[in-house]
Amino acid sequence: MTDAELLGARKIRELLDAHRIMLTKSLGQNFVVDPNTIRKVVDIAGITADDHVLEIGAGAGSLTLELARRARRVTALEIDERLKPVLHETLAGVPNVSLVYGDVLALDLSTIDAAKVVANLPYNIAAQTVIRILQEAPQVSTICVMTQREVGERLASGPGSKTYGLTSVLVGFYADASVVARISRNVFFPAPKVDSVLVAIHRREDVARDVERAYLEIARAAFGQRRKNIRNSLTAASIGDVDEILRASSISPDVRPETLDVNDFIALARASR
Repeated sequence: MTDAELLGARKIRELLDAHRIMLTKSLGQNFVVDPNTIRKVVDIAGITADDHVLEIGAGAGSLTLELARRARRVTALEIDERLKPVLHETLAGVPNVSLVYGDVLALDLSTIDAAKVVANLPYNIAAQTVIRILQEAPQVSTICVMTQREVGERLASGPGSKTYGLTSVLVGFYADASVVARISRNVFFPAPKVDSVLVAIHRREDVARDVERAYLEIARAAFGQRRKNIRNSLTAASIGDVDEILRASSISPDVRPETLDVNDFIALARASR
């Protein structure tokens, strides 16, 4: 597949103009158009000829084309139904792509049999979407997501980082996440005002399902009172006998939640049962 076939900014602009479509900021519509970036995303996602891939945010179909070239099957999800004629033109003659129009946050993820997800997500739904996939779609083993830099860093942060918080702890319960590439704003059309990152997320096989509910409750309580120490945060949330929970998990009552890692929160969850 040539770079021209992957669609550049000029071709996408022509398609949008031909179908009289104006992109909207509310949907975070910034389509990746740089061929090298597109190939990098698909490489990092590890797409093979055996894979069924769910793409979230098909846009004008530029990334979709490269996914279709590599994968056995692509289910491409797009929220903006105005893009139907653009995608039908872009993907004409590409038989292994199924287009689905709808909101990923309203989609029954258990109905998708894809094991890999590739997504270009606006900052306002990126974390919610990733966490929902991890919680509700156990068949998905790998997520490769492009999003605004600060949001992407939150998905993959560890204790002590300024971006570490509830999002990091929730993702970390289910998966190992890492920022694998920085992405310039100039590879998108239209160009956003901020740079992005590419985050690779791989589901862990050792997820502590037996304490999942307690873990989520404690994590939300801890970061709901972020400026307080862990004892005060958990006490305010009525978790139970907080002093006993802290003693049993060997965690000092004076530490801040943002200094605790996933294993610490698992220990707290086990001690609370």
